[in-house]
Amino acid sequence: MARMRAAKAQLRSCLQSEDWRSHLPEIAEAGTTSVGPLFSFLLLDPCMMHRAAVALGHTCAVLACHEPEKARNVVRRYMWHLSEESGNIGWGIPQAFAETLVESPLLAKEFHRILITYVIDLGKEDNYCDNGLLRRSCYWACGRFCGAKPEWCLTWREWLLKGLRDVDIPCRGYAAWALGQLPGDFMDQPLLRELAQAEFHEECILFDGHTTYTKTVSELALEAMAKEPR
Repeated sequence: MARMRAAKAQLRSCLQSEDWRSHLPEIAEAGTTSVGPLFSFLLLDPCMMHRAAVALGHTCAVLACHEPEKARNVVRRYMWHLSEESGNIGWGIPQAFAETLVESPLLAKEFHRILITYVIDLGKEDNYCDNGLLRRSCYWACGRFCGAKPEWCLTWREWLLKGLRDVDIPCRGYAAWALGQLPGDFMDQPLLRELAQAEFHEECILFDGHTTYTKTVSELALEAMAKEPR
């Protein structure tokens, strides 16, 4: 038990260090040994949560190459945490889901269509995340995957546009950011302009691949508008 606590403390120290990305290969090579601690780190502060999500993505990608069923089981664990049946809130799970799909072509091919369903409200039993705080993470996750694989996400545009009128104001900012990860489209402009001009000052927490930063909802709409339509 003491050895496990020491290993977890070492892993946490690696992710807190300035050169944390240099530790990702060794974390990933540890395979399923790393998965449990990384899940627990998803409950920490936003920066640490994002770094743990990145580490989970790398770990699952390595697993997918050598033990694909174990990697699939981690993704199924994400899906379970995001389901109502689990009784969990699922903090950090959408981010880990997205990072995993970005890093693993195999898992992306099999599971990417699931990711968008967490922001699709069909008014009936579905995967829609009705917790506004958690749904913000779902929009961010969609945007993360859009930025990495835009060609796989073109059909997501209509749902991200609907997100610009989400009942949760910060969700609108994350939806705008996600739209900004797709190729620009003239059809996006009216709703983005409406959101930008509304001057919503609620802040959204974003991750630049190393650390977190904040932007207001309307700032994100303005940035998405600036994406060159084609």
